[in-house]
Amino acid sequence: MLSQSIVMLDFETTGLSPDMGDRITEVAALRIAEGRVVERYVSLVNCNVRIPSFITGLTGITQQMVDSAPPAAEVVPRLLDFIGSDPLSAHNASFDEKFLRAESARLGLVPGHASTVCSLKLARRMLPQLGSYKLGLLSESLGIRFSGQAHRAEADAEVAAEVLLHIGRHIAREYGIAAVDAALLLAVNKLAAAKVPAFLRKQQAV
Repeated sequence: MLSQSIVMLDFETTGLSPDMGDRITEVAALRIAEGRVVERYVSLVNCNVRIPSFITGLTGITQQMVDSAPPAAEVVPRLLDFIGSDPLSAHNASFDEKFLRAESARLGLVPGHASTVCSLKLARRMLPQLGSYKLGLLSESLGIRFSGQAHRAEADAEVAAEVLLHIGRHIAREYGIAAVDAALLLAVNKLAAAKVPAFLRKQQAV
């Protein structure tokens, strides 16, 4: 299950929108293969911006921490090299992907990942009985524990990776599909929830 590599990405940022001048403060990228995390790239990032006090309160990331971190011009190229052409995943993927593309564009770079799978959308489609799909509440519902501090990139990425693997195992078990890969997850992502069971039953016969 998930034998092909997929990279789970999580950014901590100064706000919600790169178009409004918000920047990344921390990144974690975890490569998943053969049903487990096999490699990771984690770094704080110095984008030469002020860290709002509410962000420090939420994440624990202070101005001093980012001021002494490697610059974005060093971190972002390394991140893109780490991801390569593998598919990406993130929880609420549109958020992380827009920051990835914005930070890359600042350096004249273009991400090379093949596609992006949203674990939040997947959870909504595959686990419709749950009450919340926010990462903390979702992971609690699934019995997945944080090994580090929530709202830090590596801890969030680790939990999101476990959520993705949980969903992959759920698909494999419920529909008898041995080869659960990024392409299948992406296809499920794009479907309305009501159409997912019929789609997966067809995959069982392929």
